[in-house]
This record gives sequence, structure tokens and C-alpha cells, in this order.
Amino acid sequence: MQKMSLLSRRELLDMAAGIAALAAWPGGAAADEYPSRPIRLVIPYTAGAAGDQIGRPWADRIGTLLGPIYVENIGGAGGAIGTAAVAQSAADGYSLLLGNGSTQVMIPLSSAQPAYDGVRDFRAIYRLITSTLAFAVHPSLPVNDLRELIAFAKANPGKLSYGTPGVGTGNHLVGETFRRQSGLAEDFVHVPYRGMGAATNDLVSGQISSVIAVVSSQILQLHSAGKLRLIAVTSERRLSGAPDIPTVIESGMPGLSYAGWFGLFAPRATPDVIVERIAAATRAAMADPQLQESYRSQGLEPDVDSGPDKFQRLVEDELARLAPIVKSIGLKRD
Repeated sequence: MQKMSLLSRRELLDMAAGIAALAAWPGGAAADEYPSRPIRLVIPYTAGAAGDQIGRPWADRIGTLLGPIYVENIGGAGGAIGTAAVAQSAADGYSLLLGNGSTQVMIPLSSAQPAYDGVRDFRAIYRLITSTLAFAVHPSLPVNDLRELIAFAKANPGKLSYGTPGVGTGNHLVGETFRRQSGLAEDFVHVPYRGMGAATNDLVSGQISSVIAVVSSQILQLHSAGKLRLIAVTSERRLSGAPDIPTVIESGMPGLSYAGWFGLFAPRATPDVIVERIAAATRAAMADPQLQESYRSQGLEPDVDSGPDKFQRLVEDELARLAPIVKSIGLKRD
């Protein structure tokens, strides 16, 4: 009897991948049983930053509707490292990303050789919240609005710096636009961090003079305690939780208006049935008044009417809108 030749390791892996793909196909056993084990939510920022204050409340609430969720912080490179990790994960619904405009749009646009494509490598699932950015300065700085910040920077060339969670983020885009529109040139130096938590700590301790940060409960508390001073927000209207802070429009710089967002993404090949299951559970979670209030208390606005198609169009529209702006100001990560 002729012996069958042994399969190579590569062939075995290919066969296993094929079996897994069949099982994950809509209507297959794996999809029907989803989730059968804990789901990982990757927050692509260091612990304690705004991502935690958005992703962890969702994970806590969704656990009772969908199944156990555990959060993993993978910070670095403005969110690119954690985002790339999810892009390379199995498309089985067990690795999700808390992405935003920086990770899905700005970083790919500003990178010469991006590690992932924010549109082609991901399935948009649900936008959780919309957010705004704020200019915050150290309380020792004698400025109370953007006009005073510009005047101080010009009178003290080279002394001011601003921190962000990384090069090519939305925070960085706003900072560079501010530098160009105000004529500060090299008088407002960018200092990129691995995450906003470290940047905020350095601001409070006086290591840097300002930050451009997502408005969060932590930022608002530090402002109230006098440990930093918020001088402008990028939203069109003043925040209900901090009505004393002027908008960039009121400050005479409407070009700095920027509406951020955070939402859920999965690797591109994740089956429709799983994406829809996560979206449906999230829509139910976002209807919870307690979850809504937990976001609004942080200066965030919960989205109670999102979904895969609607969110996907938003990301694609943002890519088309920001591409010429990024090119015009020469924003580059590499």
C-alpha cells in the first residue's frame, strides 16, 4: 500500500485557517455561538487617558448584554501600535478596537508607510461618542485665551511647547493649524507623547507649558482644581460642563474647530453577523441613561443612533475631508 505523504506545516496551517473561516461564516457554528469566550477591547493608548474613560464604561455595560469583555491598553505612536495590533488580529469578533479620528484617519494620512489602512483594514461597528479638544496651559502662564497665548508666545520666542498623544493625531493637526494660522512658526514647539496621560502629568508638573487634549472628566477636574487652565475648546458651542471656557470660534480662530469621535472597529474580514450582533448590543447599551450620563459628565456626547453602515460612511467622509488639509500643512509622521 502506498503511504500518504505527510502534510507540510504550511499546508496544515492553511487547512486550519480554511476550517476556521468556514466556521466563522455567517450561519456557521462559530458565528451562531458568538461570543463563546471573552472579547478583547484594545484601547490604543496608555491607561488612565481619555480612551479608558470611554471604552471601559462601554465594556462594563456591554458585558451584561453580549458577554464578558476585557480591556487591554496598548499605547504608543499616537495610537498606531494598538491599532495595528487589532488590524493583524483574527477576524473572529474577539479582538475589537476603540478607534478614533486620529487612529483611523489622521495617522494613515500622515504616514509615508502606514502600518495599516484605517478604512480597508477595518469594519466600522458603532460610533460611541463625539468629543472635543481643549487647549490647556500651566496655571503659571499669564494667559486666559488664545489671543493672549499668541501674544505671550511671540513675546517669549521658543519658550512655549504643547503636548499631544503623538505625531499625526487629531490633536497634532489642531496644534499645527494653530501654529500656522497664528504665525508662531517655531515659537510653539510640538512634544509628542505615548499617551495623553503622560502629557497631562508633565503639564501639571510644569515640564511643558501646554497640551491639546480630549476633554475628559480628568481634564475638567484639573481645571476646576486650578492645576491647569483650559483656555479654548474646539467645539462649535461652549461645553455645558465648563461654560466658562470660550470656543476657538469665539477666540477668532474658526479654522481650529474640530469634532472628535471614538467608536468600535473590528478587523475587515469579520463576518457581518458578528458585526451586527456587536452593534445591536451596543445600541441597547447606549440607550441606558446611566451610561449616557457617565459620558456627558465628562464633556462627551453619546451617540444613540449609530451603526456599521452609518459609521463607515462617516470615517470615509472624514478621510476625504482631511486629506487635502493634511497635505496642505505638510503634516508628516515619518
